[in-house]
Amino acid sequence: MAASELYTKFARVWIPDPEEVWKSAELLKDYKPGDKVLLLHLEDGKDLEYRLDPKTKELPHLRNPDILVGENDLTALSYLHEPAVLHNLRVRFIDSKLIYTYCGIVLVAINPYEQLPIYGEDIINAYSGQNMGDMDPHIFAVAEEAYKQMARDERNQSIIVSGESGAGKTVSAKYAMRYFATVSGSASEANVEEKVLASNPIMESIGNAKTTRNDNSSRFGKYIEIGFDKRYRIIGANMRTYLLEKSRVVFQAEEERNYHIFYQLCASANLPEFKVLRLGDANNFHYTNQGGSPVIEGVDDAKEMAHTRQACTLLGISESYQMGIFRILAGILHLGNVVFMSRDSDSCTIPPKHEPLSIFCDLMGVDFEEMCHWLCHRKLATATETYIKPISKLQATNARDALAKHIYAKLFNWIVDHVNQALHSAVKQHSFIGVLDIYGFETFEINSFEQFCINYANEKLQQQFNMHVFKLEQEEYMKEQIPWTLIDFYDNQPCINLIESKLGILDLLDEECKMPKGTDDTWAQKLYNTHLNKCALFEKPRLSNKAFIIQHFADKVEYQCEGFLEKNKDTVFEEQIKVLKSSKFKMLPELFQDDEKAISPTSATSSGRVPLTRIPSKPTKGRPGQTAKEHKKTVGHQFRNSLHLLMETLNATTPHYVRCIKPNDFKFPFTFDEKRAVQQLRACGVLETIRISAAGFPSRWTYQEFFSRYRVLMKQKDVLSDRKQTCKNVLEKLIVDKDKYQFGKTKIFFRAGQVAYLEKLRADKLRAACIRIQKTIRGWLLRKKYLRMRKAAITVQRYVRGHQARCYAKFLRRTKAATIIQKHWRMYVARRRYKITRTATIVLQSYLRGYLARNRYHKMLREHKAVIIQKWVRGWLARTSYRRSIHAIIYLQCCFRRMMAKRELKKLKIEARSVERYKKLHIGMENKIMQLQRKVDEQNKDYKCLMEKLTNLEGIYNSETEKLRSDLERLQLSEEEAKIATGRVLSLQEEIAKLRKDLEQTQSEKKSIEERADRYKQETEQLVSNLKEENTLLKQEKETLNHRIVEQAKEMTETMEKKLVEETKQLELDLNDERLRYQNLLNEFSRLEERYDDLKEEMTLMVNVPKPGHKRTDSTHSSNESEYTFSSEIAETEDIPSRTEEPSEKKVPLDMSLFLKLQKRVTELEQEKQVMQDELDRKEEQVLRSKAKEEERPQIRGAELEYESLKRQELESENKKLKNELNELRKALSEKSAPEVTAPGAPAYRVLMEQLTSVSEELDVRKEEVLILRSQLVSQKEAIQPKDDKNTMTDSTILLEDVQKMKDKGEIAQAYIGLKETNRSSAMDCHELNEDGELLLVYEGLKQANRLLESQLQSQKRSHENEAEALRGEIQSLKEENNRQQQLLAQNLQLPPEARIEASLQHEITRLTNENLDLMEQLEKQDKTVRKLKKQLKVFAKKIGELEVGQMENISPGQIIDEPIRPVNIPRKEKDFQGMLEYKKEDEQKLVKNLILELKPRGVAVNLIPGLPAYILFMCVRHADYLNDDQKVRSLLTSTINSIKKVLKKRGDDFETVSFWLSNTCRFLHCLKQYSGEEGFMKHNTSRQNEHCLTNFDLAEYRQVLSDLAIQIYQQLVRVLENILQPMIVSGMLEHETIQGVSGVKPTGLRKRTSSIADEGTYTLDSILRQLNSFHSVMCQHGMDPELIKQVVKQMFYIVGAVTLNNLLLRKDMCSWSKGMQIRYNVSQLEEWLRDKNLMNSGAKETLEPLIQAAQLLQVKKKTDDDAEAICSMCNALTTAQIVKVLNLYTPVNEFEERVSVSFIRTIQMRLRDRKDSPQLLMDAKHIFPVTFPFNPSSLALETIQIPASLGLGFISRV
Repeated sequence: MAASELYTKFARVWIPDPEEVWKSAELLKDYKPGDKVLLLHLEDGKDLEYRLDPKTKELPHLRNPDILVGENDLTALSYLHEPAVLHNLRVRFIDSKLIYTYCGIVLVAINPYEQLPIYGEDIINAYSGQNMGDMDPHIFAVAEEAYKQMARDERNQSIIVSGESGAGKTVSAKYAMRYFATVSGSASEANVEEKVLASNPIMESIGNAKTTRNDNSSRFGKYIEIGFDKRYRIIGANMRTYLLEKSRVVFQAEEERNYHIFYQLCASANLPEFKVLRLGDANNFHYTNQGGSPVIEGVDDAKEMAHTRQACTLLGISESYQMGIFRILAGILHLGNVVFMSRDSDSCTIPPKHEPLSIFCDLMGVDFEEMCHWLCHRKLATATETYIKPISKLQATNARDALAKHIYAKLFNWIVDHVNQALHSAVKQHSFIGVLDIYGFETFEINSFEQFCINYANEKLQQQFNMHVFKLEQEEYMKEQIPWTLIDFYDNQPCINLIESKLGILDLLDEECKMPKGTDDTWAQKLYNTHLNKCALFEKPRLSNKAFIIQHFADKVEYQCEGFLEKNKDTVFEEQIKVLKSSKFKMLPELFQDDEKAISPTSATSSGRVPLTRIPSKPTKGRPGQTAKEHKKTVGHQFRNSLHLLMETLNATTPHYVRCIKPNDFKFPFTFDEKRAVQQLRACGVLETIRISAAGFPSRWTYQEFFSRYRVLMKQKDVLSDRKQTCKNVLEKLIVDKDKYQFGKTKIFFRAGQVAYLEKLRADKLRAACIRIQKTIRGWLLRKKYLRMRKAAITVQRYVRGHQARCYAKFLRRTKAATIIQKHWRMYVARRRYKITRTATIVLQSYLRGYLARNRYHKMLREHKAVIIQKWVRGWLARTSYRRSIHAIIYLQCCFRRMMAKRELKKLKIEARSVERYKKLHIGMENKIMQLQRKVDEQNKDYKCLMEKLTNLEGIYNSETEKLRSDLERLQLSEEEAKIATGRVLSLQEEIAKLRKDLEQTQSEKKSIEERADRYKQETEQLVSNLKEENTLLKQEKETLNHRIVEQAKEMTETMEKKLVEETKQLELDLNDERLRYQNLLNEFSRLEERYDDLKEEMTLMVNVPKPGHKRTDSTHSSNESEYTFSSEIAETEDIPSRTEEPSEKKVPLDMSLFLKLQKRVTELEQEKQVMQDELDRKEEQVLRSKAKEEERPQIRGAELEYESLKRQELESENKKLKNELNELRKALSEKSAPEVTAPGAPAYRVLMEQLTSVSEELDVRKEEVLILRSQLVSQKEAIQPKDDKNTMTDSTILLEDVQKMKDKGEIAQAYIGLKETNRSSAMDCHELNEDGELLLVYEGLKQANRLLESQLQSQKRSHENEAEALRGEIQSLKEENNRQQQLLAQNLQLPPEARIEASLQHEITRLTNENLDLMEQLEKQDKTVRKLKKQLKVFAKKIGELEVGQMENISPGQIIDEPIRPVNIPRKEKDFQGMLEYKKEDEQKLVKNLILELKPRGVAVNLIPGLPAYILFMCVRHADYLNDDQKVRSLLTSTINSIKKVLKKRGDDFETVSFWLSNTCRFLHCLKQYSGEEGFMKHNTSRQNEHCLTNFDLAEYRQVLSDLAIQIYQQLVRVLENILQPMIVSGMLEHETIQGVSGVKPTGLRKRTSSIADEGTYTLDSILRQLNSFHSVMCQHGMDPELIKQVVKQMFYIVGAVTLNNLLLRKDMCSWSKGMQIRYNVSQLEEWLRDKNLMNSGAKETLEPLIQAAQLLQVKKKTDDDAEAICSMCNALTTAQIVKVLNLYTPVNEFEERVSVSFIRTIQMRLRDRKDSPQLLMDAKHIFPVTFPFNPSSLALETIQIPASLGLGFISRV
């Protein structure tokens, strides 16, 4: 396909731009051949007409597809040209924050000017062992490639690091050396890798300085050879330096500094050891203040000085030499302050006693006057004479500066030599890797001799680079059998010839230097005459006759000739050097030992940069007639020779190239300047590499990759079984021009642009397929939508029509119904209206009629009432008138009658005075007298009655009179008294009046008081009510407070519980950390053991003839003998000689921390033992004192004798019963002596046998009691002495007194009888009790037992009293506590609520804290008591056993003979095994050999009971414990541990072996716990298993040793499975396509990645699952504990997840949407495996959470803020660095995916800035979780275990 065909509409191109170098544009119409103008649309929205060059008619460069942008390898780009390279680097650097990129065999490193977390140990481990193309570009990948090629090809390697100042060359070289030091390690204990790394701070301090471009710029080139031995471990290093910039010592440009060491010295001037240097601030010295920038931001020179001194110490430079170096450097600073004074134009002088010069002379140890003289003079030598000539001030200043530069150069050389000596190794070097840190191409405004040498070196290196690239291309073509055609590439040999050939620039410069009057001008003229117009690469500037231009491979450079000769000659005066050689300071002459050959009166070392090489170990001998000219080598000549030597070294190695790029000149982080980047890319050869690659076939695909990628371009009929032929057929159809591709053996080679064309075809095909799929799917969706809508419309119509019909029918029904309703409603309305009207009418009528009737009624009522009122009024008026009339009439009558009466009275008075009156009066007197006579008679009668009544009344009257008289007298007296009292009454009245007034006043007061009282009462009542309310509120508040207190207590309890839970979790974490540290310590210890063994093996191999009689044993044996041997005290004392006799060769270098811990533990145990011993002594003293007190109280004996008498009485009664029974038996036997009676079946015989059996059982019981009590009564025999008669009498009297105290008569009688029985003689007792005296013996034993029991009873009583006292004290303390609580409650109630709550909380916390402390103290005391009692129990049991044996021996034979022998049947039992195995001591090695060393897990062990070796070993230990043989126990356990270690060392790479012995070690450990006799373990056992517990030895220490061994085996198991899984993980989890066709293969560059297509040797996910099944089945088959299996599975899954995630984070090609789907599917398969194995609760799934979240992160949307929030909440198991890294690495595989924008990544970073997580990028794949061994008791009975004959253990027997 023609290239012009690709220039179609919408094609993107690159056009030149003066600002951005290259700018992207898009074609607006197709290009046709012959068009002179291209219509372009720029990215900024502008349209442009781009005119083609009419001469070349070159089209602009095409832009690569977006999916190829950001590739790891620039050679993977379809279009290889400058803008594509620049854009790819910019995208990776700015958008993805990736600083490394491959360009074929070159690693391009862009300085980020920022610390990145990509150089840690985890990154080193991730790149270690990986192929270079499998991981993202990195300096570690280049270092790993060099290291692997060195080991694989056995060829020396070189890493060439080049670039501008500030591009990061030194840092890259440093990281490469660090990688070698970390990966390879050291072959000796001298830590050579640390020394190699320690050389960096020294060389940086004396060779690096701050420049305008770099704060730590290397001002010299260095080549470090890192030496390796045959096992490819570092043994040493050697350094060669090139072109030191000495001119910086005496001059620095603006904003630059001198070498770092000077400022470090000035910053450390206050140190005591530096006082003699008389230094100060750096601004005080001329050589350090010229740049005006003495401080680097962020750098502490004092700390750097400490690092430099530390590095010098590590490299073996002593303190004296260090102070010597600092003296010389300080002298250089003081020399720079020397000032010259002009005497005339040709001479100068130094002021007398000039301080800087005197200090310089003092430091250098030279004479002041002599140095002062030769600084101002020089010696000139002619053929006949020599004379001294003064020099001018300028010449003297230059000579001073030359001397300073020379001294510094010599010191630099001396330090390099000493560093090389420190890094030199005595072991023969097998191979090396060289790291070349050298300056890149330089061009400035003013270029001098230094830039000329630098660019000359870069020309040589570029030539070597071009040849190497050309060679690799040729090898690749020949390997693939591609027709080789010469590629035209830039050859810079003409430029090199211009510089170094005969009559070249360097030759002419040396020749001019030899001329007496040679100058820069004459040299320039010679250059013009020789090369101008003769060499195309040499030019002369138009406006200068003192400069020349050379066309280098990178650019044209104009050099100024001024100073070339002086710098090439490097003049220094010999007299000054001689003065320094005569120094008293010993170190100074050492610097100038080789100056006799190197210095002449007119020659010196360079004033610019000097080449430094290694001092040869054997200096060449000069010939006698050799002239001095051979030693007058100029700087250029020396540099050329050094450069040739370097090129020879590089050509003899396999080079690896690192090109460092400086992105900007302002040191801004992640800022990309396109102009500066292009300039450096051109200069460093990257673009030349691209051009060479593009000239041939840059794009290369394997047939399988091509088929997988472009399968979419093939038809089904084109696909054949032969992939190669399929690819050929397809390519012939797709690309017509066969020159555009070539078929190799394994790859297809494409010209530049063809892959882009294929990608375009693929994208078009996919786009067309997508369009067709979209068309079909959209049509199907629309038709489906249409059918659905049509069906829905029909359904809707049907329902609508039905609804309408129903509505119409409903309407008709409703119309008819409405008519009926209207009829009835109208009728109803009319009727209702009628009824309402009628009702209203009736109501109105009724109301009206009622109203009228009421009106009539009211009218009638009013009329009636008016009549009545009228009647009454009229009656009243009539009566009133009548009464008034009557009253008036009566008044008138009265008046008239009064008047008439007065008249009549007047008449009567007149008549009375006349007789006629009397006559008139007596008329009718007789009648009246008769009437009166009758009246008198009646009155007489009445008088008589009255007289009687009067008599009676008179009596009554007399009595009453007397009474009245007395009353009268009394009244008279009373009257007198009343008279008297009247006065008093008056006074009293007055008083009453006063009192009334007072009363009134009092009443008023009372009223006021009552009012006040009422008010007070009201107020009081109000107050009481208020108080009641307040009291109610207080009660409520109290209740609320109590409630709150309860709630707070609950909250406190909950918080305390939470805190307890948190503290528990923290303690668990701390425990896990401590366990992890401990297990790491064990791992380190095992590693040291293995290393020790390896060293011993090497020593054995190195010694040709072994010493006679010496037999080497395994180091683990001696280590275990020395470290893990524990037993009782006796065993330890017996073991001391055996330990001292061990040869010193068996001692293992223990880990000091472990040793100190063990030593501390031993000290603690000894102290605890001493405390327990003191406690035991104290207890014994208390017992003795208590015995003494008992002896002092004889009255206690009475109670004892009384108790003994009672017991004796009981025994007598029992004896009588026995006698009666015996007599009955005798009678029965004597009466019936017939044989049938005495036959075994007879009744008498049965009775006899039953009685004898019961008697014998009773006697056996008594004997056992006697035997048991005898041993306990030995210690008390001395206290019980036989009493004499007096004592007996006193005892009896005491007993009688005790008897008198008894209340019951029966008790008194029994006690008396008991006393009588006690006083009998022993002979009578013997006779009366029993004939054979056996009961007497029993009685004596029981009597002693009774006494013992009585004493125990008394002690128990005392203990009970003590307990009661303690309880009383506790009650008292509780009372006090209660009172204190009440006081606190009262105090709290007085406090405000807030303070009350705080006080209660504080009190509760204090109380809980005190209780916690008390409980902890009690727990510690109980633990100590338990341990003490256990030890005492063991001691007492041992003593009792010894006493029993002794007492059994003390029994005389006579006693045994005298005892009657009764015929008792003893039933035989079948032999019952005790679960022990017996073996002989000499068979121990055989046991260990057959059971451990030669046991094959795949052989015999497969058919065994799981854990059988552990059971057998434990049964052997049980038997040794049963025999109480501590030596045997210790020997067996030690041999077992050592043998297991030997097996694991021998077959430690076999998973089955390690798993087998891990399972058995754990089972052995569980058996030791299960049968240890401790309650915590015994509760899981059966009663039979508890009988099998160990009885004599506590093997807790050995349990710890076995636990440590199990930890070591577990760690080894993890390492084994890690080594097995490691090669499978990346291939199976990441690279293999489990779901075929999801991800496509992108084009790759020269660095091929591992193929993602499953070939025959490729691991897949099924491989991982099969391996996991294998691991699980093996562990289950070996009977490993389920909890341990879960831990192993969790560790395996962690390794899988960590390795997968680490590779994902380091591989840009794996970060895509399709790969996320693959990973999630793979993880789901692993989870399914966990479910199948019932291991979901093992915690293994949680270890995959970071990987799951990373896969989800690859698949989620990454555009909006909501997506960012979802990502932040979802990825909680990933660190911020990991999330950002995945987002930066996300790469679309197809054009349909989109990249993650930079703004979105910044949004994520802003949201995650507050998250506190580790800055570490990678997971620690080597991390091992701390392992625990939960106790897992076995239900297997030991006595049932059978030993198979296949084990060969016939020499042991079951017991």
